[in-house]
Amino acid sequence: MPSSPSPGRPRRLSRAHLRQDFAASLVVFLVALPLCVGVAVASGVPAELGLVTGIVGGLVTGVMRGSSLQVSGPAAGLTVLVLESVRAFGLAGLGVIVLAAGLVQTALGLLRWGRWFRAISLSVVEGMLAGIGLVIVAGQLYAAAGVAAPDGGPARLAALPAALAGALADPRAVASVAVAAGTVLVIVGWPRLPGRVGALPGALVAVLLAGLVTALAGLPVATVRVDGVLAAVRPPDSAAFLLLAEPAVLGAVLAFALIASAESLFSAAAVDRLHDGPRTEYDRELVAQGVGNTLCGLLGALPLTAVIVRSSANVRAGARTRASRVLHGVWLLVFAVLLPGALAHVPLPALAGILVHAGWKLIPFRGIVALWRGHRGEAAVLAATAAAIVAVGMLEGVLVGLGLAVAKAAWEASHLRVDHTDEPPPDGASPSDGVLPPHGAPSAHGEPCPSPHDTPPPHGRSRPPAVGVLRVRLSGGATFLGLPKLLDALEALPRDRPVEVDLSGLHHLDHACRAAMTAWAERHTAAGPHPVRLPPFPDPHAAPAAAPAGP
Repeated sequence: MPSSPSPGRPRRLSRAHLRQDFAASLVVFLVALPLCVGVAVASGVPAELGLVTGIVGGLVTGVMRGSSLQVSGPAAGLTVLVLESVRAFGLAGLGVIVLAAGLVQTALGLLRWGRWFRAISLSVVEGMLAGIGLVIVAGQLYAAAGVAAPDGGPARLAALPAALAGALADPRAVASVAVAAGTVLVIVGWPRLPGRVGALPGALVAVLLAGLVTALAGLPVATVRVDGVLAAVRPPDSAAFLLLAEPAVLGAVLAFALIASAESLFSAAAVDRLHDGPRTEYDRELVAQGVGNTLCGLLGALPLTAVIVRSSANVRAGARTRASRVLHGVWLLVFAVLLPGALAHVPLPALAGILVHAGWKLIPFRGIVALWRGHRGEAAVLAATAAAIVAVGMLEGVLVGLGLAVAKAAWEASHLRVDHTDEPPPDGASPSDGVLPPHGAPSAHGEPCPSPHDTPPPHGRSRPPAVGVLRVRLSGGATFLGLPKLLDALEALPRDRPVEVDLSGLHHLDHACRAAMTAWAERHTAAGPHPVRLPPFPDPHAAPAAAPAGP
């Protein structure tokens, strides 16, 4: 029986693997084709540029090492940012931004920073996708109705009901909305069909049916405008590179690099859970994404990222090696060269329906509910990130989310919890049992405590009665930020009881809290009949103890 490949090594391309990869590449091509065109149209660029980006994602990024089975191409997650960049800087400016972002990604990968993108809070990433999904859904509903969308996320959401209501009075708009709605219904319902028919990509079937119905019924809906792939490719000229001196363009470059890298590497982690083949090499994958975006920028095309929809379809179709994603790029190239005129029969409302479905899938409804039940702080970061993206913009929303995530982590790191338990004195205890530390135990001053039998009680003062120990446990991070809470809790303890402090739950103890606890222990001991049992403070510079040797 042949052994399975090592998780760190790519599989060898055998004849059986090639047959599986060939079949999988056709499935991925059929899934990618309508998405490439739909993302391009929604981004405000010629439809052919979406095919160019898909071709680069297959033939260039697909050849390079990194993640063996995930597929790259134009993604709905960058639609909003691309649309804003095209409006502000034009197609030439978009090419320069994508090229510079690709160089940044390549440099970060060569510097071995790829793994650090996994440190971005998952709530920020999900909030980013949710915000993008809301903007896509709102914008594409206007496109489905055939009316212009207002600028700005809040205005777009606020005017949406009136725009859809007004569209019902226009026969052309009604036909357009019907085509878009039918497209969404086919995409949702098609995979539920039994047998092999349901295995066909729902988006492709929906586009084909929409085009067929539109042509046979003569519906008055707009279709994709086709100029040819070579006519759509326009590399940025030298004047466009002068835009890199503008701060707004540099901000867009960083936004593209950050969002595309995070989405690609999170997708890689998700794809790794779908198969038992080689694991992703994150630094190499970041270099591959950077090289692909650099070439897309030189061609004036859309940016590319790894896309979970195409990647999961690749895995489910039985792909075994990188050959499947490379071949899917070949099929896109063949289609772009031989059949570009077929795009002219694709109704724009059908593409709007595809994007509405894709944007809706970006919103993690179940994840938000689960976060709210278990981690409300994370749910708040997610919601704030999404709201900021809708209200202000992509870059600003991501920065808001990152800032909130860092603030939340800092608060949790410095959050201190003080618990105390009241232990009754043991049965038959003598007056000194359970009251004072045992002989030789350190006192609050760090000196051994004398036994209660070593010295008599002071003149005129009887020995205190036996009482239970009050055990105080500190957990979390004891920093100066939590010092008021710490002192309030300690000073509220009764002074006629023995107190034992447990520091084992602390993951950090700063100098301010050390000094404050020592001073409190001295005051508490001096004011009451019982000393405070305060354990020695851990040495922050001490090396961890070595594990005991085995037998």
